[in-house]
Amino acid sequence: MEKFTRLQSKAVPLPISDVDTDQIIPARFLKATNKIGFGENLFRDWRYLNDTEPNKEFVLNNPKYSGSILVAGANFGCGSSREHAAWAIEDYGFKVVISSFFADIFKGNALNNGILAIQIDQHELNSILQKLEADPEIIIEVDLEAQKCTVPVLGIESSFEIDPYKKYCLLNGFDDIDFLLSKKTEINKFEKK
Repeated sequence: MEKFTRLQSKAVPLPISDVDTDQIIPARFLKATNKIGFGENLFRDWRYLNDTEPNKEFVLNNPKYSGSILVAGANFGCGSSREHAAWAIEDYGFKVVISSFFADIFKGNALNNGILAIQIDQHELNSILQKLEADPEIIIEVDLEAQKCTVPVLGIESSFEIDPYKKYCLLNGFDDIDFLLSKKTEINKFEKK
């Protein structure tokens, strides 16, 4: 995984609550066992009409929006526990998802796949979503070390919680296996005792 320390980026607004993992990546695309290529089917049923024609009304097809941050409505990632939802978000190019609430399994899958899931206050989320719709050029700043999400144009500086182990892994670019391998010397010393 890539190391994550800080990010300054434009963002894509998705002001929809209760987005479940089948909306993030429909079940018919779960045939692969590696992470590559899932981004092209992210929000597939919303992005396309008749499965081939781009839906010009959907935000990912709107050229005025870009960036590595997805700002989503409340209860993002609910539904099934499919890890493919995190794979699709990461493969599409998002490094951060901001919401006022995440389904626990989705949040864990996101963190395991190098995506920082930031939970902020609903009022702040609404302000960010409204500002993004009015001005797609605003910049959101994320500092993982300080655990701060900042939107300077709105005067928002929001602290967020993250499991210390997951924070350590993201800062170092480790998945769970990389973390264990980084402790090989200590493991060997323990075994010799």
